[in-house]
Amino acid sequence: MEHELLSIELADAKSPDTRVICLQGPLTISTLFDLQRELRNGVWTNTILEMLGVPYMDSAGMGAIINFYVSCKRSGRRLIVCGLNYRVIELFKLTNVDKLITITDDLDQAEAILKAES
Repeated sequence: MEHELLSIELADAKSPDTRVICLQGPLTISTLFDLQRELRNGVWTNTILEMLGVPYMDSAGMGAIINFYVSCKRSGRRLIVCGLNYRVIELFKLTNVDKLITITDDLDQAEAILKAES
């Protein structure tokens, strides 16, 4: 399992100030560096991290998401995470990160939240 790759793709968003990053594969210490690079690439008002294809995540993956959330918060930007499977959502709950970061079931729901707040 440690040699599985993380695929990162950008998807079209309904709003031009929103970037959607779709992940496919495990988010672990051995796969997170490309994600960190992508998260630092450009400054968007909103980022939606679509994790439907992430079967599991370790503490390093969680740390990368938390670090990006903190960066967003400091600069007045927004992060929403969507499409978490049971295993990953339980990690968010166990670490209480679900109380910090907005989590939605899917991309449509995430974009609806951003639209309602604008």
